[in-house]
Amino acid sequence: MSNKIILFDGECHFCDRSVHFIFKRDKKAVFKFASLQSDIGQELLRTYHAPAHIDSLVLIDDKHCYIKSSAALHICKHLSGLWKLFYGLFIIPRPVRDFVYEMIAKNRYRWFGKKEQCSVPSPEVRKRFLSSDKSYQQRRRQ
Repeated sequence: MSNKIILFDGECHFCDRSVHFIFKRDKKAVFKFASLQSDIGQELLRTYHAPAHIDSLVLIDDKHCYIKSSAALHICKHLSGLWKLFYGLFIIPRPVRDFVYEMIAKNRYRWFGKKEQCSVPSPEVRKRFLSSDKSYQQRRRQ
């Protein structure tokens, strides 16, 4: 199983589109996904001591928890195509990167809308979501 898990805002259109964007460019199936609002998402946030206020994007990579622009750039590192180049933006100081990230995150509902209900992903996408990964749930109980 992949040790890279992306937690995203399941109510946000932009975040939902971002998951589909990542899925299409994650040719090696490196990432698993879960919404922040799901039971598994909440459990992972507690387990990895993510900040309580986080509401947009979290990357759990083995034993590390990345948030905001750091999460986005670590994700880019594993995508196919030129998206890997965005990882180089780590040379920009984190406060500057996070300022831009926070401006987008703060306005995402206004700019892209909020979903009233979850979309039903295709079976191919669904099998990469932790909420439908029974083997993950069983391992967590042991």
